[in-house]
Amino acid sequence: MDFYAELKQKVALINEALNNYLPAPDAYPPVIHQAIREVVFAGGKRLRPVLVIEAAEVVGGTSEMVLPAACALELIHTYSLVHDDLPAIDNDDFRRGKPTCHKVYGEALAILVGDALLTQAFALLAHNATLSLAPVNKVVEVIVEVSAAAGTKGLIGGQTVDILTTDAPVDATTLEYIQRHKTGALFKTAVRAGAVLAGADDCSLKALTQYAENLGLAFQIQNDILDVTGDMIQLGRPAGSDLKNKKNTYVSFFGLAKAREKANQAAEAARQALTPFKEEADFLRELTKFIVNKS
Repeated sequence: MDFYAELKQKVALINEALNNYLPAPDAYPPVIHQAIREVVFAGGKRLRPVLVIEAAEVVGGTSEMVLPAACALELIHTYSLVHDDLPAIDNDDFRRGKPTCHKVYGEALAILVGDALLTQAFALLAHNATLSLAPVNKVVEVIVEVSAAAGTKGLIGGQTVDILTTDAPVDATTLEYIQRHKTGALFKTAVRAGAVLAGADDCSLKALTQYAENLGLAFQIQNDILDVTGDMIQLGRPAGSDLKNKKNTYVSFFGLAKAREKANQAAEAARQALTPFKEEADFLRELTKFIVNKS
């Protein structure tokens, strides 16, 4: 298996689908649709939609069965970035190497762009039923789970605690809560959505869930590391933004060496979770290395 070739192929498939699903840039009112397309196609690794597709394929499904759901997860992720960058939260001027949405279009429109992306995401999730790609009960199950992952039990919950603890000491339990919810929740629901829509059995779903939980943690710890060791080219934004915003990170709490150790431990736990699978999960195994080695 050529990991990078498969990743490139999946990303191209996702980008083509996103282009088809999003409103045309000249649809009225054009400014909102142009802004939406700019933030969606500004770059990004498309890891969450890739995870949806790969999880489906691991349990015998196909990319076509879950493509709307995969794109939905990317839209939710992008909405969260647009809102995170706002002056009221992280006040970042650059994202993926380009000026952030509010710097180009103003805060009001950036808020609406995020709102529109989140709304469109749930329309795409419903498409899995309207297009008869999966049984209706499975689609409903996924919609409920994605709602929780994007809400106060997941992303919003983690973001809330992150904001409330800015420039304040936290313990290791609180730090892990922030990271597992703010970032990890979407990794977990991406994998579970793909597996559920493709008809995974309970054993496979449990293993994939454990994989995703640990992968999400490894990803966030590595992001914390890169905020200290990376640069504008690697990050798409100035390094040190976590320090500037007085955020609690694995590096600020444990130090750089210990953070690296914890990232590797989480990645190894993710790989071990895939023990029930054979070569069909090789891409997911390689993905753990890709995440902790990005530097």
